Amino acid sequence: MTQPIIKLHDGNLMPQLGLGVWQASNEEVLVAIEKALETGYRHIDTAMIYKNEEGVGNALQSASVPREELFITTKLWNDDQQNAQEALEKSLARLKLDYVDLYLIHWPEPKQDNYIDAWKALLKLKEQGLTKSVGVCNFHIPHLQRLLDETGSAPVINQIELHPLMQQRPLHAWNATHNIATESWSPLAQGGEGVFDQPIIMKLAEKYEKTPAQIVIRWHLDSGLIVIPKSVTPKRIVENFDVFDFRLEKEEMSEIAKLDSGKRLGPDPDTK
Repeated sequence: MTQPIIKLHDGNLMPQLGLGVWQASNEEVLVAIEKALETGYRHIDTAMIYKNEEGVGNALQSASVPREELFITTKLWNDDQQNAQEALEKSLARLKLDYVDLYLIHWPEPKQDNYIDAWKALLKLKEQGLTKSVGVCNFHIPHLQRLLDETGSAPVINQIELHPLMQQRPLHAWNATHNIATESWSPLAQGGEGVFDQPIIMKLAEKYEKTPAQIVIRWHLDSGLIVIPKSVTPKRIVENFDVFDFRLEKEEMSEIAKLDSGKRLGPDPDTK
């Protein structure tokens, strides 16, 4: 089963659907990644703060998939924003990799006011080849505008909380205008809380003979979003990837758009 590939503005290619491993233990990610790679996933999203980079590294070591076919993301934690080089080198050691494909600033942390220096450090890490691409997570428009104004360099990606109840359309549109890809975290609203039982989602699941989760993942893909549903359950990992044999119709996308209530499940980047 093949999947769409997104071309980032630096020319690098990224699978549009990946496996998120937030809240998974080192032991759980071993099983999850093995199943994901067997299913066809090539994109794995982790972070230092998830405390499972070592497990991801062990899974990749035993994988039969060549490194160049994989797309591995990890993230710079808030406390390390003034030590990005050391932080990435430690992540690489845990991941047992020479480079990651994408390194992200995890939160802007505006109160600390270190994210501009952190971004400059990430650009240097890219020059050194320790990461192929660099981006950010949870940045609002003022944070992104400041990056552009002060460094002249735009992230390839802004990974943000995004699901049918929190669609972030103005931010998604701003990202698109500046050639920044938008990636959705918590794409299923943390286990479908308040989403899977929506009449439109249930109706489409019945129509397409798919699960509610598959309908929501397809909505992300059809919206042009990069999406990283998290699961450690083999059956769900397979199901979440089985979304390339149908597309939602324009009217169905419009119906799902009506579910947007601005319901944030994670922290607000402005006040975190």
